[in-house]
Amino acid sequence: MSTGALARALTPSAERRQGRSVTPALRMPLEQVPRGPWEALCARSLEPNGFFDPGFAQAASRHAARGRGNDALVAFDGSERGEMLGLLPVVSAWTALRLPVPALVARQPYTVLASPLLDPERSVEAAGALIDGAAAAGARLLVLPFARLEGPSMDALTQALAQRGIAPAQIDNAHERAAYAASGDAELYLRGGMGAKRLKEMRRLRHRLDDEGTVEFTVADRPETIGPAVQRFLQLEASGWKGKQGTGLAQAQGDARFAEEAAKDMGARGAFEVAELQLDGRTIAAGLVLKQAGEALFFKIAYDETMGRVSPGVQLTLEMTRRFAADPAIHFVDSTAAAGHPMIDHIWRERLAVGDLLIATRPNDPLAAGISRLVIGRRRARERAKSMLFSLKNRKEKRS
Repeated sequence: MSTGALARALTPSAERRQGRSVTPALRMPLEQVPRGPWEALCARSLEPNGFFDPGFAQAASRHAARGRGNDALVAFDGSERGEMLGLLPVVSAWTALRLPVPALVARQPYTVLASPLLDPERSVEAAGALIDGAAAAGARLLVLPFARLEGPSMDALTQALAQRGIAPAQIDNAHERAAYAASGDAELYLRGGMGAKRLKEMRRLRHRLDDEGTVEFTVADRPETIGPAVQRFLQLEASGWKGKQGTGLAQAQGDARFAEEAAKDMGARGAFEVAELQLDGRTIAAGLVLKQAGEALFFKIAYDETMGRVSPGVQLTLEMTRRFAADPAIHFVDSTAAAGHPMIDHIWRERLAVGDLLIATRPNDPLAAGISRLVIGRRRARERAKSMLFSLKNRKEKRS
């Protein structure tokens, strides 16, 4: 059955009578979402989101320890072409939060941006179809963690809610993280953010590094080079604090395979690259980058902690900043870092406002309001538990 026929066959008769040109989104396993229309939507999406590229999302659903078996809400236009107008990977509230409530959460492993993919010419219709699809799947609440709080996607969601008589999305965990508007002279930009004194110090440390051997900044952006570069990244990350804490990509069962498969899939389409800083052929810092429709996500960074005296992670980020500035295909880079990050915040000056959107799927629904309170409470409880665990580990390490 073609995509268009599938969309038409599953269109509720009530929706047909209302004459809607976009049917409520279908909830389907990620593995069954047709790749062609999905890739086409990624290429033209209202706001890009590399985390929702099929290569990343399907690899995560297939292999990642915390992501197996994900679904997606997928909106089609119902025409013969079966054009995809919206997509949002989701799991149940039980899977995401261990809450036995009728809610869907836009969650993917290692994903810190949950803004949906929306067709730019029919964004409000597409956003509405995702909301209607969540309702048709039985969800009273749709949760988008780390969604953009400003911009056209947020506007489309707000308009779609207003059309349905639903209150605007509730916002929790609002914060800003570093981003880079990749244009202009990189050196002037770096001096403006870091200050002349700090930038001079980084140049001094780079000269010290040069004295130790041959230093190269390389970017693996072809299928034949990406695979080996990902392996070097995994080894480097495992050698540091993430490896000790068991949180690196190579530590959790299936996560390394997810990273390898996503890199291979996306790399074949120019949507994935690995930046490396090498000393005499040995990688001392590496970064994973996802690319989609003119934007990039600085997905992961790892560095040799024994080389801390020359700040290899900072040196890599400076080189990546210069590369992004020189690349006409990239105009915006999301650091994906935590708010107030001690390194990237002093290099990249732009800020991206993100937060958790809690979207009711029906007008004036008291159950949705109650579920929202539970979701917010669970997130804050998890944050407190994580903070306590981190403090206990630090105390234990200081005593040993």
